[in-house]
Amino acid sequence: MSVILISVFIVVLACCALLNLVMLPGNWVVVALVALYAWLGPDTPHLNLLFFIALIGMAVVGEVVEFLTQIWGAKKYGSSNKATLAGMIGAIAGAIFFAPFLFGIGAIFGALAGAWAGCYVGERLLAHRPQSEAVTAANGALVGRFLGMVVKLGLGITMVVLTASTIWPN
Repeated sequence: MSVILISVFIVVLACCALLNLVMLPGNWVVVALVALYAWLGPDTPHLNLLFFIALIGMAVVGEVVEFLTQIWGAKKYGSSNKATLAGMIGAIAGAIFFAPFLFGIGAIFGALAGAWAGCYVGERLLAHRPQSEAVTAANGALVGRFLGMVVKLGLGITMVVLTASTIWPN
C-alpha cells in the first residue's frame, strides 16, 4: 500500500513541477510538499537538512535563472532598459491573461507572446527605435523567456527525481 501512496505523491510532485510552465511557483510547491511529507510521513532519514538545502537551492536558482535569462536575451539582442522591463511586465500580463485558455497551457504562450510584445512596444514607444531593431530585441526577450522556462522546469523535474529516489522504498 505504501508504494501506491508514494507513487501518487510523486505524480503530485511532478504535476506541481509543471506549474513552472504557467509561471507559477511550482518548485516552491514541491519544496513545501516534500517538507510536509518529511514532517507527517514515514521516517525517511535521507530527507535531512542537507537534502532540503539542495531543494531550496535548486528552487532559488530556478527563479534567478528564469528572471535573468529574459534580461540576458533582450540585452543580447539590443534591448533598452525600458523595453526589457516592459517585456518582463508583458510576460507576466500575458501569462495571467492567457491562463484560462487551453486548460492553463495558454499561460505558456501568453508569457512568451507577452515578453515579445512588451519588449517590442517598449522599443517602439519608449525607446523610439525603428521596427527592425524592435523586432530583434523582442525576439531576444522571447528566446530568453523560453530558455528561463525550460531551465526552471528542468530544475523542478530534477527536484522530483531526487525526492522520488530518496523516498522510494527499497
